[in-house]
Amino acid sequence: MEAVNIRIGPLTFDHADYDADGDVLYLHIGEPQPGEGEETPEGHLVRFAPGTQRIIGLTVISARHPLSRDGRLIVTVPETVEASADDLTPALHFA
Repeated sequence: MEAVNIRIGPLTFDHADYDADGDVLYLHIGEPQPGEGEETPEGHLVRFAPGTQRIIGLTVISARHPLSRDGRLIVTVPETVEASADDLTPALHFA
């Protein structure tokens, strides 16, 4: 788990783990912790602190695909926000 500073819309994630084989990016606010998940319309997973609407994590499925195709990631958390490829570079280790 790497310490990062990834901003997506109003959220700032400070921990990231990237599974290059599965192309899955795990972003966390604070240390990873158990949470309740909700799928976004885009097919990602937003994680909330149990019993709250406080976002504690985001799992981005096929993280590189929209970045290489569109140059950005769009995700609904619950409002629709986006992050550029440059915003996510520290977590994905782009060259």
